[in-house]
Amino acid sequence: MSQVALVTGAAQGLGLAIASRLFAAGYAVAITDLSLERAQAAADRLDPSGQRSLALKLDVDSKADFEAALAAVVERFGALHVAVNNAAMTMTTPVMQISPEEFDRVLSLNTRSVFVGCQVFGAHMAAAGYGRIVNMASLAGQNGGTATGAHYAASKGAIVTLTKIFAKELASGGVTVNAIAPGPIESPAVRAAVPPERMEGLLANIPVKRLGDADFLGDLVVQLARPEAYFTTGATWDVNGGLFMR
Repeated sequence: MSQVALVTGAAQGLGLAIASRLFAAGYAVAITDLSLERAQAAADRLDPSGQRSLALKLDVDSKADFEAALAAVVERFGALHVAVNNAAMTMTTPVMQISPEEFDRVLSLNTRSVFVGCQVFGAHMAAAGYGRIVNMASLAGQNGGTATGAHYAASKGAIVTLTKIFAKELASGGVTVNAIAPGPIESPAVRAAVPPERMEGLLANIPVKRLGDADFLGDLVVQLARPEAYFTTGATWDVNGGLFMR
C-alpha cells in the first residue's frame, strides 16, 4: 500500500486541491469534511475506483471525530503517514463589529482544530516512529489580514505558534510539523471574501499582480510530506506573491 494521507476540509476549494495533488503523487487519501455527502462526492470525482480514497465525516470541533477518523483510516489502509489540517472558518466582519461570541467561535474552531489534529494524529505517528503534519496558516496571521476578519487573522497567527510547539514535541518521534501561509489564492473562499468591485484593488496591491495557485500549494504539501523532508520542521512557508517578505 502507498503512503496514506488525510486532509481536513477537503471536499472543495484548497482542501480538495491539496488532496488531489497528494493523490496524483501516489498517496491513498482520506477526504474529510463536515458533510459526508460532500466528502464522498469529492472522493468519487478524485478516485472513481475507490481503491485509494476514503470519504469521512469529520467535524473539526470534535476530538471524538478526529479519533474516529484516525481509526477509520487505519482500519482501511493500515496506517496514517500524512495529515493536513486545512479546515477553517473564514469570516470578514469588520473588527469593530465582531461580537465576542463570533470572535470566540472563529478563534476556537480554527485553532482548536489544528491543536486537536496535531494531538490525535501526532500521537499516532510518533508511536509509529514516522509522520508528516502540515497546518494551513495564512498571510493574515502574519500581517494582520488584508481581506479577512481580525478573528480569522488571530487564529492563523496562533496556528504558526502551534506548529512550532508540536514540531518540538513530536520531533523525537520522527514526526515533522510545518505550516504553509498562503496569501490570496484563486479559490471559492477568496472569491466569496472579496467582492468583484474590490478584486482589482486587491490585485494591484500584490507585487506579482496575480492570485496564487491552489495546485502549487498542494504540490508544496507533497514536498513537505516526503520522507526526505525530515530536516524541515517548525517552519512556516510563505506563498503570498510578495505581500509579506521577511
